[in-house]
Amino acid sequence: MKPFLFLPVLLFLIPALGTEYALAPPKSDLVGTWKLISAIDTTDKGQIVRNVYGLNPTGFLTYTADGRMMAIITDGGRKPLSVPDRVSAPASERAEAFATSVAYGGRYTLDGDKVIHHVEVSAMQNVVNTELVRTIVKLEGKRVTLRTPFFSRAGLKVTEELVWERMN
Repeated sequence: MKPFLFLPVLLFLIPALGTEYALAPPKSDLVGTWKLISAIDTTDKGQIVRNVYGLNPTGFLTYTADGRMMAIITDGGRKPLSVPDRVSAPASERAEAFATSVAYGGRYTLDGDKVIHHVEVSAMQNVVNTELVRTIVKLEGKRVTLRTPFFSRAGLKVTEELVWERMN
């Protein structure tokens, strides 16, 4: 088959290949607000070690068309503080509230199958001015699956896989 005859066949087949990305998805595919469906820690040996944010995690991830993003995730089953003021609540309650939530925002860019969060503000100051890289494992219909690089948690080498569902 001549190379120029192969091109129309290839162009016909590309849409049928699905939307799992080896190349950068269009930014428009990520723009919007996503609700967290699940989050799981898996070791480098493939063992699922826990549901990262409990059995019923709550979270939102927003990507804007102008390249901004925000993420907030909380454990399922969190207890309210004993007082309506986060400053005067007992230290143990504030520590628990901090330990069961993640929140950050900033710019984002796409690089191949990676979305890079350029953190400008965070509940945990340690990640400000860093880049949090997420691999786009799957982007299909109203769902996107993002995976973190491996990192150390409680002496194990783990990755988090988060499944999000589009809200709008």
